[in-house]
Amino acid sequence: MNTIKKDVHQFLVERGWEDQYQAPKDLAISLTLEASELLECFQWKSDKEAVAQKRVAMSEELADVFIYATQLAIALDLDIKAIVQEKLAKNATKYPPKSVKQD
Repeated sequence: MNTIKKDVHQFLVERGWEDQYQAPKDLAISLTLEASELLECFQWKSDKEAVAQKRVAMSEELADVFIYATQLAIALDLDIKAIVQEKLAKNATKYPPKSVKQD
């Protein structure tokens, strides 16, 4: 994750954007817009059709979602690994694993 954060930050610095377009509200809006573009790849198609026809577009839109999520984490000074692990632990309590049936 640190490499991704570094790469995203370097991309912004190289374009002089490290201080612009970094407001959490704007990043959250942009993340949502990119997620909507990802969802658009599935519009009016079955999963199988969408993946077969739009895999490259899905990859690009998913990358945009990750980039904006990373920028938002940086802007909010959040440790991505820590918040993901905390959320997984919380979800594990809320949604325990299914028990495996023994014969």
